Amino acid sequence: MTTLRVGVGSGNPVKRRAVELALGSAADADLPGGPTGVAIESVPVDSGVSEQPTGHAETIAGAENRAVAVLDAEPRDRDAAPDDGATYDLGVGIEGGVAGFDGADGRYLIMWAAVTDGDRVGRAAGPSLALPGDVAARIDNGEELGPVMDGLLGTDGVATRGGAAGALTNGRVDRAEALAVGVSGALGPFVSELY
Repeated sequence: MTTLRVGVGSGNPVKRRAVELALGSAADADLPGGPTGVAIESVPVDSGVSEQPTGHAETIAGAENRAVAVLDAEPRDRDAAPDDGATYDLGVGIEGGVAGFDGADGRYLIMWAAVTDGDRVGRAAGPSLALPGDVAARIDNGEELGPVMDGLLGTDGVATRGGAAGALTNGRVDRAEALAVGVSGALGPFVSELY
């Protein structure tokens, strides 16, 4: 294999950037198959969960569903599809949600990632950030975090930029870098001999 083909289960450019950060340089020796290059493509797929996942189980399911759906997706450019029939070597799913933690009050922004090659699945979480009480109350009343944050910030499309993570930390947490932590952890079974 010369190029590792990776599909990211989202059209969100921040999620694609997170995968780029997690995979590092194209010549990383520890990537599956020892590729000399990496091709990353955004593949908008359905998460199979609600627009605002709540709880770890639903958020993890959304990430896994996206990763698996990428491997089943039709190639965007049929002429560029590989001859071996596989569109992607790895499918990556990233899902953000809201959940609580035992031993901690309030609700938290959570991030989960899943990576699959069709046989194995790696899962990992990114950082979790406490939500302000008024934001958590609105989520509990059925609103979605992205639109709530857009309303508070007077913006449109915060999820495709700094996200709630950036807003809640005054830019100290970059959303793509935070999501990349989850993706890097989910790559564990594919890059470490300990699994």
